[in-house]
Amino acid sequence: MKRLLLTLTAVAGLATALPAAAQFQKPEDAVKYRESAMTVMANHFGRIGAMVNGRVPYDAGQAMSNAEIVAVMSKLPFAGFIDGTPGTKKGSASPKIWSDRAGFDGKAKKMQDEVAKLVVAARANNLDPLKAAFGEVGKACKSCHDDFRNP
Repeated sequence: MKRLLLTLTAVAGLATALPAAAQFQKPEDAVKYRESAMTVMANHFGRIGAMVNGRVPYDAGQAMSNAEIVAVMSKLPFAGFIDGTPGTKKGSASPKIWSDRAGFDGKAKKMQDEVAKLVVAARANNLDPLKAAFGEVGKACKSCHDDFRNP
């Protein structure tokens, strides 16, 4: 698991070090990249949600591991939101992202800040603060999806 985290951290560093447009040969590559990053992030966030909602037993180590992966992944998708890549299908990126980039970036930052708090809560080895932090991350995600994702 540590090797995966180190690999994800290296990928995150690389993703933020290069200009976004230079990373993708075609617009659809940017879309695939951001959707893939969101899928991985959602999967690991969902694993925490299963614990928080009592669908699986609470495991402090797994909660922490998943929270750390969510934290790394929370920084990756945004390099894929380059000009000319809004979607048209349900759940895809709304053109509003590019007309209100500051609003979109602010919501991304809010989500990343809440994810950082999720990591702290997971490290506390206590389900109650994890539940609270999980709820705040969920609110941040929903807020962005409500404003910047095609219904």
